[in-house]
Amino acid sequence: MEITFKNAGQRNTAPFRADMVGSFLRPRALKEARRKFERREISAGELRKVEDAEIVKLVEKQQAIGLQAVTDGEFRRSWWHLDFMWGLEGVEKRSIAKGYQFQGEETRAETAGLTGKIRFGDHSMLKDYQFLRTAAGDAVIARQTIPAPAQFLAELQRGGNQAITSAVYDNAEELIADIAAAYRDAIQAFYTAGCRNLQLDDCTWGMLCDKAYWEERQQQGVDAAAIARLYARVNREAIQGRPSDMAITLHVCRGNYHSTWAASGGYEPVAEVLFDIAGVDGFYLEFDTERAGDFAPLRFIKDQQVVLGLVSSKNGELERKEDIIARLAEAAEFVPIDQLCLSPQCGFASTEEGNILTEEQQWAKLRLIKEVAGEVWPAKPV
Repeated sequence: MEITFKNAGQRNTAPFRADMVGSFLRPRALKEARRKFERREISAGELRKVEDAEIVKLVEKQQAIGLQAVTDGEFRRSWWHLDFMWGLEGVEKRSIAKGYQFQGEETRAETAGLTGKIRFGDHSMLKDYQFLRTAAGDAVIARQTIPAPAQFLAELQRGGNQAITSAVYDNAEELIADIAAAYRDAIQAFYTAGCRNLQLDDCTWGMLCDKAYWEERQQQGVDAAAIARLYARVNREAIQGRPSDMAITLHVCRGNYHSTWAASGGYEPVAEVLFDIAGVDGFYLEFDTERAGDFAPLRFIKDQQVVLGLVSSKNGELERKEDIIARLAEAAEFVPIDQLCLSPQCGFASTEEGNILTEEQQWAKLRLIKEVAGEVWPAKPV
């Protein structure tokens, strides 16, 4: 069956029709350099030189495929989220008893704990971004990815962190205010550094979509719906007053570690609250398996772009172009095709371990996304 899309064209602002989430598999040279650094066989400066060289190669590969936004692959990070948190004032790296629980696997047991009041200061990722922007040049957008404010709040309330957080902030309103203020400062700092496309990664919504998690929290006397409203609030307050010419997007998934996942369930329980967060230009949403549910919750989308993660970053099997186009048609029953874009469901390496696929398979998936986008959305900027 031939599917025809009308009134749809390419976009010249982020998010783009053919897009990606941010992280890429770490190349062998980078992994070896990091191991040498951990064994103190090379200096931090020597490690950074390797990172610089691999990031330049990565940017060139992204541009060669035709992506309009590029990232540094998060090559300088160990985690997609903790490294940013560790760089904030009043935050330290902590070892804990247990890591995050995924299906059949447990991550490294690390977290971010408070040592004092939260502030955004001379963060190392500002320098990292400036390098990326120089490497990207003017032909493409250099995108910065950081964990969402709600993700940071959830980390500070995780397990044993709650007692530490409460010792610093005995008033929850002050904690929320300081998180939001730190993020507003971060947004302005990245903007001053030239960033015009900031992606906030937020797995909290994926957990709230999970029926088992929702029921467990209710049994504990916790109102999961109230948590959703709180997470929406801290995200909203953090991006208030953002620069008008900076595209800010929110990426939601259900966990991505070594090709495993942490949560399951459709967006229905959170859709109305999630899609009502003011200031978000687009949502990157996982939709590569039935664990993400159907497209019906997209009826709550307003004027934002929706980047459908229909291509899995968790395995190397290449999706069929016809299947992707058919699913885009299904989604277009709830959101106009002009508000839709296409990407992998998550990054290829949310942590330095990476997912279980090859670099060749990784690039094949991005080429497929570009090919599909070229057919569905003709080269006509909107």
